[in-house]
Parts: sequence; structure tokens; C-alpha cells
Amino acid sequence: MPNNLKIVSISSQVAPYSKTGGLGDVARSLPKAFKTLGHQSIIITPFYEQIIDAEKYKLKKIAEGIVINIDDNNKQPVDFWEAAADKSARIYFIGNQKFFSKHKHIYGSSHENARFLFFDLASIELMRFLNFNPDIIQCHDWHAGLVPYFLQKRHKDDILFKNSLLVYTIHILTFQFGQNWWEVPLEHKDYGRNGIPEFDNPSIEYVNFAKRGILNADIITTVSEQYASEILTKKFGEDLHRILINRKNNLYGIINGIDYDDYNPATDPGLAKNYSISELDRKGENKLYLQKKFNLPQNPEIPVLSMVTRITEQKGFDLLFKIIEPMMRLDLQLVIMGGGDKKYEAEIRKACKKYPEKVGAHLEFDPIHATQVYAGSDMIIMPSRFEPCGLNQMISIRYGSIPIVHSIGGLVDTITDFNPRTFRGNGFAFKEYHSHDLLMAITRAVETYKHKEIWGRLLLKAMEQSFSWELPARKYIKLFRKVLREKREKKLEISMSVGK
Repeated sequence: MPNNLKIVSISSQVAPYSKTGGLGDVARSLPKAFKTLGHQSIIITPFYEQIIDAEKYKLKKIAEGIVINIDDNNKQPVDFWEAAADKSARIYFIGNQKFFSKHKHIYGSSHENARFLFFDLASIELMRFLNFNPDIIQCHDWHAGLVPYFLQKRHKDDILFKNSLLVYTIHILTFQFGQNWWEVPLEHKDYGRNGIPEFDNPSIEYVNFAKRGILNADIITTVSEQYASEILTKKFGEDLHRILINRKNNLYGIINGIDYDDYNPATDPGLAKNYSISELDRKGENKLYLQKKFNLPQNPEIPVLSMVTRITEQKGFDLLFKIIEPMMRLDLQLVIMGGGDKKYEAEIRKACKKYPEKVGAHLEFDPIHATQVYAGSDMIIMPSRFEPCGLNQMISIRYGSIPIVHSIGGLVDTITDFNPRTFRGNGFAFKEYHSHDLLMAITRAVETYKHKEIWGRLLLKAMEQSFSWELPARKYIKLFRKVLREKREKKLEISMSVGK
């Protein structure tokens, strides 16, 4: 086995080129960490021409008009692009006018399955074009879920991929293909065992990419150890728990990290005042700036709680609205940044109007200014109903904002409830998904904040932790090597038994 692995990461979004959430960050930062550890790492992602500025990012077209044979009756041309080299992994883009270039948004079309089926086939063709024979092919979330399927079926005799380890990584199991799995009529349900319909057949939109990724990958990984356990249950398995139980010996959980170059309060150009763990007095200027920006009274003594998130049911807004009145009786301010469900946005606007000196909101996610919220707040609230990993709690600790979380998924793996007697813990956690438990956690955090010495020790201890990508990347490499070795030993055993 080579010392330096050749790793391909395939993702529907990659920051900073295209991003709607944490997947974009992970798809860029994990391959970058692999490269830092000395491995040859490349990334494949679509070229959304109306979103990605080719001139700004110095993209270079390396192939044009290559024909992708989707099936016997359907074919599409594809262009391959390459980003200018930097310290990150080398990034390649799949260009196609019909499926990517004409779309103003990354997702949201009525034919998502067709788009990403084409992307998966084109990704395989790109590896062949580059003559890149990977040791590892890591397919991120459902959009890349058919890559293992096609490699096991259509390309099973392709020598380029003969020794490749196929990895399917689940970021969030709720989303399995281009529509909600629970809305699909039973007669159209994809059981993952039959062939795929013709490309121009409307039933192509019912193909379950995630299910086929799970069934055909050598191993399945997900983004926290806790979530790996949760998805084996009916409650969190999203109707895939049975096949995941069947493959539990090939299922692994590895917590994500964050890029410490991207998220660094000492160098972040968007902050009112840069600071570090040794200069926490400077953080206060960011708090005053945040209060002013969100039209709240500037008061350095009042604790500022924040939420930087998609505004959806999953993120715990039902709990928040149930306790908004008793919460507003506490001595605190609340800042919310994000967009999403219009029903919840309307409730937030009501709260801003009713409590103008206590609640401020910017109902659109703004990645450029999001770190201003982390830097200016004292605590961040994450009452998610489920949270496969979560990056916000790691970012908030990096910026000195203490998390208040529901103990679920990756929040269990990263946040430990603070005990003021032992000084163990790095945040405030509640176990039951109930509004009363959320209010109690917030109250405990606000009361602890009043004791400056205790709060200071908590803050320092939390910020001393590292959530960088180095440790997760090392865990992935260790896992890859282990499974590659087992796979090659098994092949050797089979060939020897056949020889006898």
C-alpha cells in the first residue's frame, strides 16, 4: 500500500465557489487537510456558471465537448474546468449548459435526479480523462450517491478503479434524492436492487441515490460517532435504518472539523476588532459593534445570545417560540441571522417588533458577516431536533461564544455540559427535546455569565480546545488504510482459492 494515498472527493458544492451550508465547507476543508498530511487529493464538483465567477477564480477549461453516454439512447456533452492551484486540494469542475450553467441556484429544479445522475457519470469520466487511478473515492451525500453504483455495475471491469475503495459519506440522511422520500408513492419507491430507468423516463426522479450509495459503497461514513448510532434507529434512520443495520459493520462515524485558517478571530478581516485567546478584552468591541448593527442598546454587561442558522423546524425554532416570553424576562439580548421557512421568519419579525431592545434579526444568511455574530455574541443557541454534526458550535467556540445545545448527533460528540463545581464542560446542554429544558439551559448559562471569574475560566478552557481538521483527517486516513488493506487481502485470498 502506498504511503501517500490518491483521494478523490466528489461533492455537489465546494466553498468558496458554491455553498449553501456545511457540506460546502467540509468538501473543501477535508481534502485540503488530506493534502496537508501529504496525500494527493483532488475535488470534483459542478460548474454552476451563474454562481461561480470563472474569471475571479481563474478557472481554466481543460476539455470541451466530451460526450457522456448516459445510456443507449441518451448522451450529453461536458466540459472540464480546473481551478488555479492554491494550498487547497486541486479542484475540477463539471460543466454542462443544460444541467448546471443555466441554473441560478445550486438546487431546486424539478429534475434534480437527472442533473446529479449526469454529474456522477461525468465525475467518473473526468477521473478517466485525468488518468487518475484513486485509492479512495469519497462521495459526499446523495448527489454523489450513484458513483459507487456505476463503478460497481457499469465500470466493474475498468482497470483504473480496480483497487479503489468506494466511500459514501452521509452528511444528512433526510435528503436522499431530488425530492422528499416520504412523499413518494409506494408504487414508485426505489428499493435499490434493480437497474436504473432510461434517462428520459420520468421515473428517473424516483431513484434513491442515498440508498444506492449505501448498498454499493465499500464503507459508509457519517459526520459524527453519535449520528452513526442514531441512524440505525427508526427515529433517525429516515426509512433507511434497516439497510444501515445490515451494513453496520461497514458504518463509521468521524466528527467534522473547521478550517482554522478560515475561522480565525486574530486575522478575520470582517471583524470590528481582531483578537485571540490571549487578548479577549478586545472581543468586547465586537459585541458593541454587533449590538449597534442589530439596533440593540449597546451594553457590554448584558449577555448577547445568537443563532446563525437556516431557519427551519429542524433547528429548534418551535422550542424557541414556545419560551420567547419567559426568555425575554431574563437579562439578555437575542440576535438571529439566517433565512428559510417563511412561517418562522414571520414569528421572528413579531419578536423583533414586540421586544425591540432585546431581539434583532437579519433574515438572510450572510457568510461574509456571519463571523461578526460569533465574535460579538457571548453564547450561541443550537436547540436542533437532530444535528448530524454541526459546525456552528465549533466556530462559536473558536470565536469565544459558548454553545447552548440539545444533546443530539454531533453536538454530543463536541459539547459537554458545564459543571461549575468541577469546571468540566465547554457549554450548556439539555437532553430532552422540550421547550422547558431549553429555557433551563439558557437560564443556567445566563446565571453563570453573571459570575465573571467562572465565566472567564469556562471561556478560556473552551477556546483552548481544537476542532481543526487535522485530527478528523488523520482518523479518515487510518480508516482508509485499514479497509484498503482488508479489501486487498480478501481479493488475494479469493485469487489464491481460485488458483487451487
